[in-house]
Amino acid sequence: MTKLDITPILENALAVVESHKISDGNYSRWIKLPGMGERNYGTNAYGCADAANILYTLGKFPTDLELRASFVKHLQSMQNPETGYFTEGSHHIIHTTAHCTAALELFDARPLHPFTDMLKYLDINEFKKYMTEDYNFLKCGKAAHAGAGIYASFSINGDADADWKKAYFDFFDSTCNPTSGLWEKNPDADFTRRFQIGDSFHYYFNYGDFHRAIPYPEALIDSCLDAYKGGMFEAEFGRQFHFIEMDWLYCMNRASHQTSHRFDEIKETAYSFAKGYIDYLQNVDYTNDPNANDLHLLFGVMCALAELQKMLPGEVESEIGLRHVLDRRPFI
Repeated sequence: MTKLDITPILENALAVVESHKISDGNYSRWIKLPGMGERNYGTNAYGCADAANILYTLGKFPTDLELRASFVKHLQSMQNPETGYFTEGSHHIIHTTAHCTAALELFDARPLHPFTDMLKYLDINEFKKYMTEDYNFLKCGKAAHAGAGIYASFSINGDADADWKKAYFDFFDSTCNPTSGLWEKNPDADFTRRFQIGDSFHYYFNYGDFHRAIPYPEALIDSCLDAYKGGMFEAEFGRQFHFIEMDWLYCMNRASHQTSHRFDEIKETAYSFAKGYIDYLQNVDYTNDPNANDLHLLFGVMCALAELQKMLPGEVESEIGLRHVLDRRPFI
């Protein structure tokens, strides 16, 4: 196989992060480019969190104590002291809370205030009620952000004990579809497969955090390979700045750690995908492309590349060594 060098992509990503810097530890999510319209071009929770995430992924995480303190100060300041939530507007409030909490963990730091409005979910029955009654979580995609974010926030912050975590995974084991390895309402509705994989991914990185076995790894692999080969993803799949590529790669790769099922096919598919994906990313105008200049979407791409390096050791090369944040703590 021809080696795939991603060094220029990573260098461009570092330049994008630098262009979004407002001050030490303080970042915008977007910078104003032609045609981008009205949005928050100032300090942003995802800008700060994803700048930290990208720098960690690219092995450029700050070591200076004052700079680290600036990151922590800006992230901590975004928490509502009464509710415990972090907010940003583009994502579910629990997603934002977990994402900022996960970014703080990179600095060995924690939120300043307790997760007051979420603490009721430490009663596992209240959590189950929230997922089933408030969300009908097998049908509603936003539920994955909430259901995964509650676990990640509690786990990182040290709020949940092992008994709660075991009950959490028992619940998800019991509701996972054995024929697909996904959490879904309509397993035969192929047009939703892309969303089902993306949603289920959020639960699976929590499984990784607790070193809990994936319930149906062979079925999950089948779902991932068949969705890709059956054209169930959007036409832009692998030619965009998004998280779905990472979701798909992670589910397929981590399931393969438990089984030899279609193992060679996974590697061949990942390499074939990587060639087109990396070729696309090498030809983006990182100075002017609006999606490349969305730090959250850029972070999704960096995670996908980190996962590809784990899947294809020696095949996806870079002078900047990639570190996967999900191997340290849950949530992206």
